[in-house]
Amino acid sequence: MTGKPPLLRSGEPSPPEPSQKRSIEKRARLLEAGRRIFGQKGYDAASIEEIAGRAGTAAGAFYQYFASKRQFLIVLMDELLQRLASLDLRPATTGGGLYEFLAAAFRADAEYWGVVRAWQEAALSDAELARMERRIQAWTDARVLGVLQLLASQPGARQDADLPAFARMMDRHFWSLMARGPRLSRAEIDQEIRLAADVIYHYLFR
Repeated sequence: MTGKPPLLRSGEPSPPEPSQKRSIEKRARLLEAGRRIFGQKGYDAASIEEIAGRAGTAAGAFYQYFASKRQFLIVLMDELLQRLASLDLRPATTGGGLYEFLAAAFRADAEYWGVVRAWQEAALSDAELARMERRIQAWTDARVLGVLQLLASQPGARQDADLPAFARMMDRHFWSLMARGPRLSRAEIDQEIRLAADVIYHYLFR
């Protein structure tokens, strides 16, 4: 639905991706450590040394796979976009079904919530990342709009809804929730998802 996600590239020379099993596993450990530390500390406070230490490797090994912390963040964000692109965006039309659809979508990407927090923080002071952010938002706006259009095609849906504006509003809310996710309890996240489902349902179906 709505095509492929935007391709994110940093412009920095990128070390070749490893081909040997041991190196592939080490790179994967670095990415996992980055997801966790970005969730705990955000972008600025996270250091390459801490990420490497959490991954069980020396800081120098980080540069075998990534040119910089910034490029590392872009790789992680690109991974998240690929995961988002693979989600099944065919929601149920009932209130309860809509909540289950949203909850499943958020839980599928829970390990990347810290990446969203770090990305939004870094994009505030990085013009190139801000441009990438606008491309990402345009893509996810279109995907949310596609979901709303599917819902609005059901019997009983209101015909005067401003779907593009509502899609942009809900998309911003979903990104905000992901960025705040690492600092919220499971109950708080579920409450926000349930409220979002209620807002969508009652906006589209009087």
